[in-house]
Amino acid sequence: MVVPHPGLGWLHEHPTGPAWLERLPGIIERCAEKWRLEIGEPFDYATSSLVLRATRADGTPAALKIAWPHREATYEADALAAWNGDGSVLLLEHDREDWAFLLERCKPGTPLKDLPEDDALDAFVDVAERLWRRAGAPFTTLEDEAAWWAEYLPRVWSLAPEPFERRLLDAATEALASLPGTQGELVLVHQDLHADNILRGTRQPWLAIDPKPLLAEREFGIAAIVRGDELGRGPERVRHRLDRLVSDLGLDRERARLWAFVQTLAWGLDEDENEVLWEHVEVARWILDA
Repeated sequence: MVVPHPGLGWLHEHPTGPAWLERLPGIIERCAEKWRLEIGEPFDYATSSLVLRATRADGTPAALKIAWPHREATYEADALAAWNGDGSVLLLEHDREDWAFLLERCKPGTPLKDLPEDDALDAFVDVAERLWRRAGAPFTTLEDEAAWWAEYLPRVWSLAPEPFERRLLDAATEALASLPGTQGELVLVHQDLHADNILRGTRQPWLAIDPKPLLAEREFGIAAIVRGDELGRGPERVRHRLDRLVSDLGLDRERARLWAFVQTLAWGLDEDENEVLWEHVEVARWILDA
């Protein structure tokens, strides 16, 4: 079984990508057999995983996700199990060795970005408040992730052929020295909760997918939707999302702003390709000045 997807093409250039792509058909076949699935077409979107339409033996629609193994998705199944469908899709089956997930299929599955911006932010607040709950092991903490960024950012910045301006690096370094050890209550957050990762459902109105979980203070939990351009791009849109969510969720604006800035900048450097993702850097500038 060969399931090509153009969104996964970049993995051909990654050190671990070709081997995973070669294993992918076999993983799908194993999952289909052990979970008694009829496999359908892949969903349109793919970057670091392949998600296929599937039907269970009893006729129930599902989604089969095979993830490319990477650090930020290590505890995806654990997060889905902790949420147990409250604000997120249900995890039906999981194979940790193959990084395979059988998931509830969202219907109609339209993304949050299809709503007007303020309606989307209202829905985001409801989803976030469902997901932000106390948890413990095995999740990575934001303090540990921040320590990784503190090492990663200056090292990769120094290697980039055309690095961004030093003031951004200095601001991130200062924030990473002060924020991690002064957090409020730690809760389980989805650190990539943007408007393409929340889908319309029937069991609940909106369900999060594709979690990249961390234990973090709530202020960190809005970073992805603040920076994302799914609900509109530009400094005024970034500032609007920041101010709306800080107000609606009762967050500390300065901490939320700095966490969004730091994560956006960290995700704006690609060590594998040794390049700067300039769209991310532009948004980081807007957030820093918001």
